Amino acid sequence: MEVGVGTGRFAAMLGVAEGIDPSPRMLDIAAGRGIRTYEGYAENLPFPDGSFDGALLALALCFVADPKRALNECCRILRPEGKLLLGVIPADSLWGREYERKKADGHPVYAWARFLASSTIIALIESAGFDFQDAACTLFWKPDGLPEIEPRVETGIVPEAGFLGLLFTKRASRSSCRDDSGDSQ
Repeated sequence: MEVGVGTGRFAAMLGVAEGIDPSPRMLDIAAGRGIRTYEGYAENLPFPDGSFDGALLALALCFVADPKRALNECCRILRPEGKLLLGVIPADSLWGREYERKKADGHPVYAWARFLASSTIIALIESAGFDFQDAACTLFWKPDGLPEIEPRVETGIVPEAGFLGLLFTKRASRSSCRDDSGDSQ
C-alpha cells in the first residue's frame, strides 16, 4: 500500500498494487498505471487493522498535515512485523534547505511542504511503533549543480545526502501503535 500515492509513479515502478491519496485527479492517473486506488488521507486510513504487509510513503510525509497521526495509522494498518518504507528529503540537507527556500518564495508545490530533519523523522516513526532497520541515501550533488552520471548511493544516513530511504519494521506487539494522545490502540 502506498500512502500518498499521487500519480502512482513510484507504486507502479516498485510493484505496489494499491494506493491512497486525497486527490481524485492524481488517483485517476495512478489507476491508469494499474494501481487500485482509494481516496482518503494518511491521517485516517480507511482500512481495518493489520490489512497490509507493507506501506510506502515516497516523498509524501512532508505534505501530510499531521505526520504523527499518519505514521500511527500506518502502524495500525500493518500486520505485526510489517514493513514501512519512507523516501524523504531531509530538512537538514542541501536539497531540504533549497526546497525550504522555494517554500518561502511561495512555490506552488513546496509552499505546502514541511521538511523535517532526518533525526526528527526517525524519532517520530519510532514513537509510532516501529523499529529502525536500514537506510540508504543519494542526491549528493548540489541542487543547482549537474546530476552525477552514475548517481552515488550510500548505505546509512549521510548528512549531505539530499534523499533518504528509511526502512522500519512494525513492532510485533499489538499495543505498539499509538494514537494522537500517545495512548495504545
